[in-house]
Amino acid sequence: MKLASFHADGKDRIGYSPDGNSLVDLAAAIALIGRSYDCPRTMIDLLEGGAAMMSLVRGAVAAVSAKPDAVASFLLSSVVWHPPVRRPLKICCLALNNSANADRIMKGPKHPAIFLKTASSLVGHNQPIICKSSYGRVHPEPELAIVIGKRAKNVKPESGFEHVFGYTIMNDITSPTMRGEDTFHYRAIHPKNNNPGEIEYVDSWVSYSGRYKGSDTFGCLGPWIVTRDEIADPHALDVSCHHQGRLITEDNTTNLFHKTADVVAFVSHYLTLEPGDVIAMGTALKKSAQGGAVQNVDLNKLGGPVSVTIAGIGTLSNPVTHEDD
Repeated sequence: MKLASFHADGKDRIGYSPDGNSLVDLAAAIALIGRSYDCPRTMIDLLEGGAAMMSLVRGAVAAVSAKPDAVASFLLSSVVWHPPVRRPLKICCLALNNSANADRIMKGPKHPAIFLKTASSLVGHNQPIICKSSYGRVHPEPELAIVIGKRAKNVKPESGFEHVFGYTIMNDITSPTMRGEDTFHYRAIHPKNNNPGEIEYVDSWVSYSGRYKGSDTFGCLGPWIVTRDEIADPHALDVSCHHQGRLITEDNTTNLFHKTADVVAFVSHYLTLEPGDVIAMGTALKKSAQGGAVQNVDLNKLGGPVSVTIAGIGTLSNPVTHEDD
């Protein structure tokens, strides 16, 4: 099932796509079976409702399928798309999680490396990525994203998939210019020889991702969530990214170092995952047959549109607009 958040006829809605060409308002579908009082208002409401809510949703979908003219639908081209989860508590992103570029990592952890984006960074399908001159270079990063369906705390890897509701697409917009500006080279203070009474200075580098990963519109998400049952293997999905119609990278999720169940388990050891939380699994970075790389596509200079396609999920496309600083 494909579940979306969207705006149509003056109203914010959540709905589903019966055919990949249109959206049906879930509230109208649930009203058809006389259960309006149980209708979720947001995607997080739906996810927090768990198995009982999904049973209600599937019953409503079946009712509409039996009486397709009983409920109005909206063409995909006629709606304003929101991120499928509009205000997740957390957007966890994995850094450098792609074995196709292992030679680029000179030193790093063996476990997943996590950074966070804010809910205010999210934009939906067909909504603009905003660039400002002060951002410097800005480039896309195409990624598979997981949507959490039930609370996860200290889960084991063998239970990781139980907490996955479905999958969507993330374009993790990044500014290397701001990353450079927000990187410190400094002498960190450490206890010397593990003795609290003595200190030593250790030459260190550290960068903080608040601006260069979390600025407004730097988290393109969508177009919808595809439920877990429709994706047999999330690590066998072709990924491609196009800029102005030109292929700039193509890859496959088999190249991700750390896989879905292990990532859910690892993250839940440190951060309690709640329904609606998003985990972006890392950038598809393998070079395309045409050459080039996503890092060379400066959206601030070249504009858009930019799109990400993942097999079994769909295509997330976004234009680029410029604002004054």
